[in-house]
Amino acid sequence: MRTLRHLTLTLLLAVLSMLPISAQANDATWQALEQGGLVILMRHSLAPGIGDPPGFERGRCETQRNLSAAGRAQAQAAGRAFRERDIPIAGVYSSSWCRALDTAELMALGSVEPVPWLDSFFRGRGDRALITQAAQEQISAWQGPGNLLLITHQVNITALVGSGVSSGEMIVVRPAEQELQVVGRLSVSDQ
Repeated sequence: MRTLRHLTLTLLLAVLSMLPISAQANDATWQALEQGGLVILMRHSLAPGIGDPPGFERGRCETQRNLSAAGRAQAQAAGRAFRERDIPIAGVYSSSWCRALDTAELMALGSVEPVPWLDSFFRGRGDRALITQAAQEQISAWQGPGNLLLITHQVNITALVGSGVSSGEMIVVRPAEQELQVVGRLSVSDQ
């Protein structure tokens, strides 16, 4: 019994010791964004489910998987976090899927431009190689001033940086011609 308590206490201390590191990492990411010249790859906010239902049509939100009430609140909170920190956003681009457009609009960080190079290619909806290459070219060309906010999908972000993201999570990258340099990650729960 004593060994179990000791193990539990050890695990608890290990977890607690990691918390300041995470907070410091988030602080460093926010500070980097204050300087501008970075690209924020954001997965759309919470839209329960996977993929889209049969009968999906781009431009018809009623045929798509859409943001839940929690997803709408998540997008608004993310936008508030950027405004509170006075993070300069020079451009906002989004996938043309309604859940991505709604996330971008609810963040209220600037006018939103839907672009095909952020559209999902999940389950063969688009050409993965062409979409990823076009996104890489757009990101590589970014120089600021300010930061570029891109609202897209899990598969797109994974193809670009090799790492998955949760709904509403952001990966901040420094533009580069070959491999993007990950500066850090942010999520609404970190606010």
